[in-house]
Amino acid sequence: MTKPEMQIGEISKPRFEFRSFGQNFDESAKRMSRFSVPIPEKVWERESEEIYIMSKANDINNTKLRDGKMDIKTYVQTVDGLEQWNPLMKGEFPISKEVLLNEVFPAFQVKIPELAKNTYTVEEFLALIDAHPDLQRVRVYKQRFGYMVNNTLCEVGNVLINGAKIVTINSESTEIEDIKKTIADCKLEGVENINYLQAIKRVIGWINKPLAN
Repeated sequence: MTKPEMQIGEISKPRFEFRSFGQNFDESAKRMSRFSVPIPEKVWERESEEIYIMSKANDINNTKLRDGKMDIKTYVQTVDGLEQWNPLMKGEFPISKEVLLNEVFPAFQVKIPELAKNTYTVEEFLALIDAHPDLQRVRVYKQRFGYMVNNTLCEVGNVLINGAKIVTINSESTEIEDIKKTIADCKLEGVENINYLQAIKRVIGWINKPLAN
């Protein structure tokens, strides 16, 4: 039975992911570009400005805002050092008090603030975040270059975390063995797997650990 091919930009069953962050992945990035098959022009290069909501009490739910929409993913499991994440919720602004009470703030695993309004705009929601002692918004700019290696979706990206520039590299797929082969082909064996939550917390000083290099 042949494995289903990964499709860039399409929803598939939950993927496993290798990702890391550091200052320099030049050799691995060059190998990734050489091994890549042709991909759609729309994912050659992408830019986005996002806001991640960091919670001191939570490392399993990844919350970000982009283009007026909220996206929360939740950690499922780690298999052979690769992390699997699932969509938890997607929401648009203005957002209702009920969604904030029942879905968003529980995902942060912090004390829920008093919500006096029935709906909240992006600015009003971010004001709640800014006022909360255990939450912090972080501005993240991404410039991502897409590839496909061994039927895994890959990228090399320049990332600004509150203006601090770092580099990310990743490979994701529903097939763990394909990711492992990509890690080997791109000379990423032994490089620490670091997700966005961990990377941001290290950069802003909430986790006392360096990045991968």
